[in-house]
Amino acid sequence: MWIRTISCLTVMLMVLSAAEDVGKNLTGVVGGNITLPDPTPERGFLLIDKTIIASVSPLGFEILEDIYQNKVHWDKNSGLFMITDLQKNNSGVYTVDSKKGQVFTKSYNLRIYDSAPTPAVEMLNGSSDGCRLRCFVDKQTSLLWYKDEEILNQNHSVFSLIITVQKQKPDSLYKCVSANPAVSKTFHVDLRTLCGFNYLKLEAEEGNRLHWAAYVVPILIILMIVFVACLIKQRYLRKTNRG
Repeated sequence: MWIRTISCLTVMLMVLSAAEDVGKNLTGVVGGNITLPDPTPERGFLLIDKTIIASVSPLGFEILEDIYQNKVHWDKNSGLFMITDLQKNNSGVYTVDSKKGQVFTKSYNLRIYDSAPTPAVEMLNGSSDGCRLRCFVDKQTSLLWYKDEEILNQNHSVFSLIITVQKQKPDSLYKCVSANPAVSKTFHVDLRTLCGFNYLKLEAEEGNRLHWAAYVVPILIILMIVFVACLIKQRYLRKTNRG
């Protein structure tokens, strides 16, 4: 017990004298794990909100706060600290204080979030030309509608978000994304199923238009050539008659 007390007092003095880097922002999800990015391979300490919770020394790794047993881990090969089974009360400022080898003090502002809700999509109404789609979730979050990689609509802290989709070629990809700073979840939309678009009919109609265009355009060009030729001939005849 007295060894642990001496260790704690020693590290407190070290931390007070150390120059601390500006904290990095990290995010985690409830139930997930996170690894702090800077290693303590030989000797050092891990703190949360300036309270020492673990130490690393030539004797090994030791948890100094019982509530972090089986939650804070240290990989002796990489020297990295990991926090497992994250909960919201694990949010805080974590400090890695490396005292041997690569000497540094770095802090991380860790925020834990609930997992983003899974989005679902339904059709509100539709026609042969398009349909209105509603993306919805069971708790408020940020929602975004994408067409390919372009954001069509977005809003924060909402339960649903609506867009109107026009009938078009089937190679456009639509998706609804629910997101928070830590994680996102995606619902990919099948326009054939939700909107009932008949793309075979659409492609056939486009094929017919192209088919007719293949005939009409050359005819129009020929008519223009004939018209210009007639104008030229008419002017020539007028000059001849005057002469």
